[in-house]
Amino acid sequence: MNWTEMFVPDRPLLEVIVRGTVMYLALFLMLRVVLKRESSGLGMTDVLVVVLIADAAQNAIAGEYRSIPDGVVLVATILFWSYTLNYLGYRFPLMERLVHPPPLPLVRDGRMLRRNMRRELVTVTELESLLREQGVTDISEVRLACMEGDGRMSVVTRRSHVRGRGVTD
Repeated sequence: MNWTEMFVPDRPLLEVIVRGTVMYLALFLMLRVVLKRESSGLGMTDVLVVVLIADAAQNAIAGEYRSIPDGVVLVATILFWSYTLNYLGYRFPLMERLVHPPPLPLVRDGRMLRRNMRRELVTVTELESLLREQGVTDISEVRLACMEGDGRMSVVTRRSHVRGRGVTD
């Protein structure tokens, strides 16, 4: 067993931090803009952190990095950015829009908002399916249906019930 190879970083730790930072922020922005709907089961940052930590830990464990400190520093960098972005979103309204975007209305007063549907690439068939999942069979029953910032759909009907995917009434 080569103890030096295992415990002495083989890359400058600043390089590991910069690589982790760039990858986290790039993936965060790409997922926020492109894949909001696809990550609706969990929060987007939750998915991102789990994937990146798993990859960073795997590299450290499997020897892609030759030292454990490289892997630990990369995982710490990922966790730092996850916490920092959530903190900044909590503290500053401008950052909140990036970290926790506001809901986007898709239906208002029984009418589909096609411009917003186009923005999120939601087809009429898909919208109708999402509404049925919420127990809505006729779009005229919908006062407001929104694509939430985390990709879930919420529906407010004329009967004033608030429904969200995964929530039971």
